[in-house]
Amino acid sequence: MLKIFSAGTLAVIGGGVGMRFMGDAEAVVFEDIATTPSAFARSVLHMSTPAPDSAALLQAFQNHQTPPQAGVSVSSESYQQKMHHFEQAYADDVFLAPDKYALVVSVFMRMGRVQELVGHGNFNILSFDELLSYARQYLVVGAFPAAEVDFLEELFTGDARRYGFMGEKVILALTERVPEKDAVKQARTGHFLFKGDAQRLYAKLVQDLNYGVVLTSGIRSVVKQTHLFLAKTIQAKGNLSRASRSLAPPGHSYHGIGDFDVGKVGFGAKNFTEAFADTDEFKRLVDLGYADIRYPQDNLLGVRYEPWHIKVV
Repeated sequence: MLKIFSAGTLAVIGGGVGMRFMGDAEAVVFEDIATTPSAFARSVLHMSTPAPDSAALLQAFQNHQTPPQAGVSVSSESYQQKMHHFEQAYADDVFLAPDKYALVVSVFMRMGRVQELVGHGNFNILSFDELLSYARQYLVVGAFPAAEVDFLEELFTGDARRYGFMGEKVILALTERVPEKDAVKQARTGHFLFKGDAQRLYAKLVQDLNYGVVLTSGIRSVVKQTHLFLAKTIQAKGNLSRASRSLAPPGHSYHGIGDFDVGKVGFGAKNFTEAFADTDEFKRLVDLGYADIRYPQDNLLGVRYEPWHIKVV
């Protein structure tokens, strides 16, 4: 069973809560992941470049810690405050057990090497079996040892409600794959959409908004979602609750069955912040009336407000 601790337990054994990476002036955003170390950001943003040294990443993960902000991280804080301040740490947050830190970094780095190998776009629809197969075939990746496979299985099968994520599980098997016949790559985006409703809705949005919006994230297989969730968990210093407030745990992302993200052309990283809700493009999107937002403001699913996330199914 995946070992996890509450923030209070972690404090007793000497770990920190409310932890963050130090070093960069600004966070770098990749899809819905925000992080600060330059080397880590490069590995996530540009997987064609060499990944950072895993030992250095693990050291940053373990050592660069700061306590929760005074007066904020208490268990009595309201649910809505957690959603509005989703990057804060709270006393009842659930943390990955410290003895899993090295394992989660190792798994993340190995998955990253597969992404380098197959390319960012193809990694979006890669199945779990394909992930393991590529790792076995290529020495540059290295086969996933049993401990890493077990960790991935435990992460997928674990109850995300323990972290505070209340959304339903929409993919029930770790080995579920995205059928090639059902996915279509979108030109100049590096992303795929499901044929049918998702593809038609995106095309209509682009046309009706005069090409002012672009696909920023489409289909995400279990593998892709897991890699993003691990990245967020590392950035959150093992705080699984904090990670799940801004990223659905593996198996819970609607990106795996139809949803997609859009952003304003040229808006960059701000497309994955509430700043997108202030754009004319978003206001026009709302005015159109036929597009729904998966995670609206003050939703009760344990997820921050995501004005960019278009609901399809």
